[in-house]
Amino acid sequence: MQHMTIAPNTGFEVIATSARSQAATMVLTPGESTGGPDNRHAASDQWLYVTAGRGYAVVESQRVRLEPGSLLLIEAGEGHEIVNDGDLPLESLNIYAPPEY
Repeated sequence: MQHMTIAPNTGFEVIATSARSQAATMVLTPGESTGGPDNRHAASDQWLYVTAGRGYAVVESQRVRLEPGSLLLIEAGEGHEIVNDGDLPLESLNIYAPPEY
């Protein structure tokens, strides 16, 4: 068992890993983005859960709004970008299965 309290920092941080999955926090400042059409996780699904802020994701050329409570599945091999187009930090908890990093 692993148990922790999460306090997101700026940027991307892997916070826990097991043999089958991995958790990370990501904080994008206003105007910041990460990824792009060539950003792919070949063998890992990524679940992205937004805890604060607003923005959007582009997954395989499909754009979807992100806001607190949004849960997005980016399947293995899908190109993706996450963009903060809001005025506050965009904070998310990300689960990778199997571990990516």
